[in-house]
Amino acid sequence: MIAETKSFKLYNSSLDSVDYSTMICDLADCDVLFFGELHNSIEAHDLELKITRDLFEKRDGKLTLGAEMFETDNQLTIDEYFSDFYKADKFESDVRLWPNYKTDYKPLVEFAKENSLRFIATNIPRRYASMVFYGGFEALAKLSERAKEYVVPDPVEFDPELSCYKKMSQMSMPSMGHGTDKKYFAQAQAIKDATMGYFIAENIEKEKMFIHYNGSFHSDDHVGIIWYLNKYKPGLKIKTITTILEKDINTPDIVNAGKADYILVVDENAKTSY
Repeated sequence: MIAETKSFKLYNSSLDSVDYSTMICDLADCDVLFFGELHNSIEAHDLELKITRDLFEKRDGKLTLGAEMFETDNQLTIDEYFSDFYKADKFESDVRLWPNYKTDYKPLVEFAKENSLRFIATNIPRRYASMVFYGGFEALAKLSERAKEYVVPDPVEFDPELSCYKKMSQMSMPSMGHGTDKKYFAQAQAIKDATMGYFIAENIEKEKMFIHYNGSFHSDDHVGIIWYLNKYKPGLKIKTITTILEKDINTPDIVNAGKADYILVVDENAKTSY
């Protein structure tokens, strides 16, 4: 049983405090688990690895892992590394890794490798997401047939009224300058969600649980990736975890009720990985 610390606490969807063992027993029965993290949360990353290890035991090793942090055109490199074609340093130099890979995601990758689990790169290559940001879904039509293998197939259904995309229209983008056109901002998010949902659906195996690690925004409120996954492979039993920050971990804001099946509440002053 995991010992909760002063820096985090676990809750269910109704914001009732829940213990770790109860959560694990419930999660062990699902087909797909989405862990919605805050990318720099040490508590979230520690819990990701702990949950993965424990569900590996609960499911007798029948797991597949996947993550937003890896782009689909890097799948071959991941597979070759897992087949011991080359050492970790070569793998890490050839894949477009996030800056916090070694501290926050490498433990998950190495756990999968050591236990002969598949690790699926689910996210759209960032260059193609950028094309959608500036030109909408239609921009992808110019891609070669080979390039299209790394993206969800056309046509991409899009509902701008989904809560996750409506929020995006209200977001500011100061790093991109005041003149940035946000016309396709939500579509650029949706093409990531759609691609992740598609590649999760394509890699689900009978009797194996798929655990997916992603920013909480992609799976909160059971929309985003989950909305697309339910279209590509309906009937799955899906569970979610999200991560939120609070001044007082003992009194989470009611606005977070229902955001996920389980809510990891982290002290906003807790140390971060970057």
